[in-house]
Amino acid sequence: MATTSPVRPAPPIEVQLLEVPFQPMERLAAWHRSLAAEGANATGSAAESHFIGRVRPTSAAGEPLEALELEHYPGMTEAQLILLAEASAERHGAGAVLVAHRVGRVRPGEAIVLVAVLADRRGPALRCVQELLEDLKHHAPFWKREWCGGRGTWVAGNTPL
Repeated sequence: MATTSPVRPAPPIEVQLLEVPFQPMERLAAWHRSLAAEGANATGSAAESHFIGRVRPTSAAGEPLEALELEHYPGMTEAQLILLAEASAERHGAGAVLVAHRVGRVRPGEAIVLVAVLADRRGPALRCVQELLEDLKHHAPFWKREWCGGRGTWVAGNTPL
C-alpha cells in the first residue's frame, strides 16, 4: 500500500519595499497582527528568528558615508524577492516569512532590511533567515550607490558575510 505525505500549504510570504524610513520592531509587530488576523497557522510556530540590517557609517573605501541609494525595477524586484523567500521557506520548512527592504536613499544608521521567519524549531528559523539574507545580498535586483562628499559611486560587489 502506497502512502502519501500530507500536502503542506505554502507559508504566508510578505515582501515590502519601503521608500521611507521604518522602525523594524513596529513593522515586526504589524506582521504578527496581520498573521493573527488572517488566522495563519504560523502564529502557533514555536520559534522565530529575525535580522535587522542598518546602513554602515562608512563606504566600502572607508570614507564617511552620507547615504546609500538603492535602485530597483518595481514589480520585478518584488517578484524576485518573493521567489527567494518561497524557496528558502520551502527548504527550511518555515511557517511564515517577512522581508521588508528599503529602496531609495538610506542614511547611515537607518534600517535597510528586516527579515523575519517563523518555524517549528529554532534551527530551521535561524537557517532560513541566514540563507535568505545571503540570497538577498547576491540575487536580489538592487543597484547600490554610495554617496560621499556629494559624489555618488556605484557599488561593484557585495560586502562579505
